[in-house]
Amino acid sequence: MAAGMDFSPPFTIIEGGYSKDNVADMERENLDNVKQVSLGKPPRHLSVMRHCVSSARLIAEANLELDVGIVVHKSSSDEKTEFLPVLRSGSCAEIGPKQYMEDEHICIDDLIGYLGATAEFPSPGAFYGVFDGHGGTDAAIFIRKNILKFIVEDSHFPICVEKAIKNAFLKADYAFADVSSLDISSGTTALTALIFGRTLIIANAGDCRAVLGRRGRAIEMSKDHKPNCTSERLRIEKLGGVIYDGYLNGQLSVARALGDWHMKGPKGSACPLSAEPELQETDLTEEDEFLIMGCDGLWDVMSSQCAVTMARKELMLHNDPERCSRELVREALKRNTCDNLTVIVVCFSADPPPRIEIPQSRVRRSISAEGLNLLKGVLDSN
Repeated sequence: MAAGMDFSPPFTIIEGGYSKDNVADMERENLDNVKQVSLGKPPRHLSVMRHCVSSARLIAEANLELDVGIVVHKSSSDEKTEFLPVLRSGSCAEIGPKQYMEDEHICIDDLIGYLGATAEFPSPGAFYGVFDGHGGTDAAIFIRKNILKFIVEDSHFPICVEKAIKNAFLKADYAFADVSSLDISSGTTALTALIFGRTLIIANAGDCRAVLGRRGRAIEMSKDHKPNCTSERLRIEKLGGVIYDGYLNGQLSVARALGDWHMKGPKGSACPLSAEPELQETDLTEEDEFLIMGCDGLWDVMSSQCAVTMARKELMLHNDPERCSRELVREALKRNTCDNLTVIVVCFSADPPPRIEIPQSRVRRSISAEGLNLLKGVLDSN
């Protein structure tokens, strides 16, 4: 400490150490002072006296803990327990009206067990992915088999998971181009969800979508990378690409994908078709009930809110994420989707979603934003 600097505490030092009697005496002394000036204007030093009393009490309690070993317990209501999800999932994939099935997906509810006991990863951990292939299945199968390996083997994992995921998408894309036995002109979109502890990280390249169900409200965790999307159009045109009738260079209906090396330049060069994912991260809470991941075959015929409303209703009935995913696929087929269908439903609790009750108002009746979202979803599903 520098000489001449005064770090005297802003509270009164109690002679003879700290004890409950000293604190009580000091409180009585200050109360007497307050009574003496109560008939006039409030004393300017009243707040200081109150601070002295509270500070003295805190110091007394702290010293009791140190000297005597008595622990001064705080109210349990002040200590908020941190939410940790209980992860379970179900999936469903159907060929739909197309001639070939080009979708792939992966569900790992126990990532620690999958990677092995030596994995440096917070618990609970899970990994999910949907890969919508086009021009054949080679790209979708290769990325499904290798994307997680590229994530966990990246030098930034697990210190900087976001950087590791971005690197993994690009490395997987380059690795696919080097496999001579595969058709590198095939391509795939990629949507992944990585959960560690209560942190959820969504990575997306393409037009699959991840939607969080938060007490009946749909929270979109990814953006569809369509060529006509304003930000994607600007990026594409800046790099020399063109969009014909909603198709990138007149060939592809997505602006980001892995594979499709007949449309890309040399490795590392910027090109209109990008394999770089967009990431979105959130900390899960008790309000977050489930996550829906699906290919565009689902979202072409169903809004995000409609899917969340339907999934929540199903989970309240049977609490089975696999059956829930089947019902979403069945509904999309009823609505005449024109594509393959893949849906993953991830639940964050062992219990079904609770019933939402809107309290009645004696003054006027109104509908909450949450209730409005539920009503909108019901109307959309009819």
